[in-house]
Amino acid sequence: MPEHIKKKLQEEIKHLEHELAHELPAEIKKAVAMGDLSENAEYHMAKQRQEFVNARLGQLKKRMAELALVNLANIPHDRAAFGSTVLVYDTSKDEKIEYKLVTSEESDVSKGLISTTSPIGKALVGKQVGDMATVVTPNGKRELEILRLATIHDEAEDAAQAQAGK
Repeated sequence: MPEHIKKKLQEEIKHLEHELAHELPAEIKKAVAMGDLSENAEYHMAKQRQEFVNARLGQLKKRMAELALVNLANIPHDRAAFGSTVLVYDTSKDEKIEYKLVTSEESDVSKGLISTTSPIGKALVGKQVGDMATVVTPNGKRELEILRLATIHDEAEDAAQAQAGK
């Protein structure tokens, strides 16, 4: 898992755990002191927030576990997958576009960072240079021809060579 994603998730987990252990109990205690709980908006809001924080913590911990299971050895060397940079020719727009396949936490379409779980990402995963990928969008189907592919392994190799050349 990319270190910056791990750190971002860990920070959110730490913040939510603090809120759950310290801030929300204080809010609930303060609201209970106000009396009648049946019409106590502060109490109900604090309890709802507590439920939300618990659910979000569960999601984040599950996602951390999923990302920890990503084994770089299982990522193909010759096909588009997580970490790949793919240059495609979009036949419907008559233009070349470069995408990097990333986790959903990193995705930023404006920067060409496409999640492997997005429609474009799903269409590209498993493709090789010369393959066509069909993406179904709200505006209709798009055909993308894979022009160039650099996998996460290629990029790691390039980085190692650049480091050795210093």
